[in-house]
Amino acid sequence: MTIAVGDVAPEFELASQDRSPVRLSSFRGDRPVVVVFYPFAFTSICESELCSLRDDHSAFERAGSQVLAIYCDSNPSLARWSREQGWNFPVLSDFWPHGAVAASYGVFDEALGCARRATFVIDLEGKVIDTFESGGIGTAPGRQPLRGSPRPALTEGLSAP
Repeated sequence: MTIAVGDVAPEFELASQDRSPVRLSSFRGDRPVVVVFYPFAFTSICESELCSLRDDHSAFERAGSQVLAIYCDSNPSLARWSREQGWNFPVLSDFWPHGAVAASYGVFDEALGCARRATFVIDLEGKVIDTFESGGIGTAPGRQPLRGSPRPALTEGLSAP
């Protein structure tokens, strides 16, 4: 089941690239969150997407939002990749139980053992206000709505107190 606009975002706590725990609910009431699922670390399309988030991070900062990137890869590989690329946001490992968070959002691909490329924008109250995904695992990012998403812009309508 894919999470839809208006749903409460499933709670999670995952280790970041520096092994510190990151809990979705810790942002509730403080700042909106952009949860971005990616298939694999060290791949050109995923790297390009994260570089775009890193290089264009000011739009998220102006909106007062927090970006969280989630992969099903192991924490050591994400830590190395994060150091090499200089990501300026948490990169979280959904490695074990393998893909459990991606599955709770309805974006885990059982056949490939990875998350599909998908984004969920979550407001201050923990509700999903926008969703979109690319056409497939090897498809460069686009802003294709997930089941009738109302807005294609990541930071439109986000505001922290």
